[in-house]
Amino acid sequence: MPTKHTLSADMSTPPGRDPARRSPTVRTVPTLTIVAHPQLQRVGDRLLLESLATDGKPAALSRNAPDFSRPGGLLALPLGDPFISRTPVQFEPGPEEGVRLRVPEDATQVRVATEPLIGRRDFTREELAAGVPLVLAERVVLLLHLTSPTQDSGPEDLGIVGQGEGIRHVREDIARVADLDVPVLIRGETGTGKELVARAIHERGARRAGPFVSVNLGALAKELVSAELFGVERGAYTGAVKDREGFFRAAQGGTLFLDEVGEAPAEVQTALLRVLETGEVYPVGGHTPVPVDVRLVSATDAELEARIEERQFRAPLLHRLAGYEIHVPPLRARREDISPLFLHFARQELEATGEAGRLSSSEPRAEPWLTAALAVRLIRYAWPGNVRQLRNVARQLVIGSRGLSRLRVDTRLEQLLDVEALPVPGRASAPTEAPAPDGTEPKGSRRKPAEVGEQELLEALRACSWDLKATADWLGIPRPSVYVLIDKSSLLRTARDLSPEEITRCFHECEGDLDKMVQRLEVSKRALQRRVRELGLGA
Repeated sequence: MPTKHTLSADMSTPPGRDPARRSPTVRTVPTLTIVAHPQLQRVGDRLLLESLATDGKPAALSRNAPDFSRPGGLLALPLGDPFISRTPVQFEPGPEEGVRLRVPEDATQVRVATEPLIGRRDFTREELAAGVPLVLAERVVLLLHLTSPTQDSGPEDLGIVGQGEGIRHVREDIARVADLDVPVLIRGETGTGKELVARAIHERGARRAGPFVSVNLGALAKELVSAELFGVERGAYTGAVKDREGFFRAAQGGTLFLDEVGEAPAEVQTALLRVLETGEVYPVGGHTPVPVDVRLVSATDAELEARIEERQFRAPLLHRLAGYEIHVPPLRARREDISPLFLHFARQELEATGEAGRLSSSEPRAEPWLTAALAVRLIRYAWPGNVRQLRNVARQLVIGSRGLSRLRVDTRLEQLLDVEALPVPGRASAPTEAPAPDGTEPKGSRRKPAEVGEQELLEALRACSWDLKATADWLGIPRPSVYVLIDKSSLLRTARDLSPEEITRCFHECEGDLDKMVQRLEVSKRALQRRVRELGLGA
């Protein structure tokens, strides 16, 4: 196969197009999804309230009816919790395509997030789009939201947890492009799982038998990026005592994933464009081109179009990289997936601590391991660090609750989860607003860096898994200001403050797991990865 065709871009998909929004006319209906239940295997089951949207008929909900089921699943069961009343609550069509919830006096106690619901309450279409948490009898939590009426499971899960509309679109896009040899650009905020999408593309494509090489351009020293990507010939510079093949040749016959491609230096952008156009690399110090047969998948959380206007990124390179674009939605835009993801990560931690049985209780009157109050906090939180941050919170909760019958939330974590919670529907917004479901930043949420104290900075860094961009978003300050605050802080240190001996010891104790190293050393992941590479540990 001629390599230049392997690396050329299919321009049929314009850069910037959002696949998740390509069908604005898709019909959506109100839906109830279980996000907390004493029997945790029920989490993710859902009930479509299609009669409200199609013929205006109300829908009754009680302990014994109707049945909830997993999308595409065969088994359907009612809520079944003995503490939920047999007297139903009623969901009715509301004003302007909204939903009205009516609770009779003798029916189950219902809370809307933290607010008791007495009588009835109307929810607007906008509130449904964001997701409304409903607590039944302080034991079961349902998310009232909008989804498409299809009940099929869609494409296989591809190792990606969740059944929300946004993640279903991502799977569909992966299925469309995986068997094609065009470059793919994955866009999404930090921590949304872009590398997981890249791996799914590789494993479903024709190159699955070849290597998958992942490179974070933001973690490479700028003066070494070209050598790392394209290789080095012996004698090219002081210290180049032998030839090095570089990441492009290491990925020969497979897929090269370039994360944070927006961080590529100008000279590397030029070289990348040349590789995409010719299918050849020039090693540093070399004069003879080397052909490569590689599929390129790249990712970014940056607004590349804005960087093009600022002359920091080359437009022709964007056009080449974006043979097809996939947009990974932020976690706050797929709230029905938060509990399944949380339980997925919790199961991993519980298996490590020997307590996996906590997720399989079948006793109907048992105390819930995942309490309704915690489930509501998880659902309402804005998750600036997205899935990566959720994984970190799950780890903290599971480890902090070892030996206990239910998850225990300490005061610090409670406060952190309440900082950027969605406002309760029907109540005025809190002074600090959560980001909108479409990911846009609320007006007035920016702060002066001088207003951020050392302890607040430390807590934000821990909550965001030491991701500096997510921390900046959390605190409402520019990312460069986070670097300045860290340098000034007496409580914090940076990766450059770590001795080679401390990094090496931690690397071996954590078995090379960079996420575990970040949690133990409490420094930026990107900076730590750079130090690890400099010490030759990554090899």
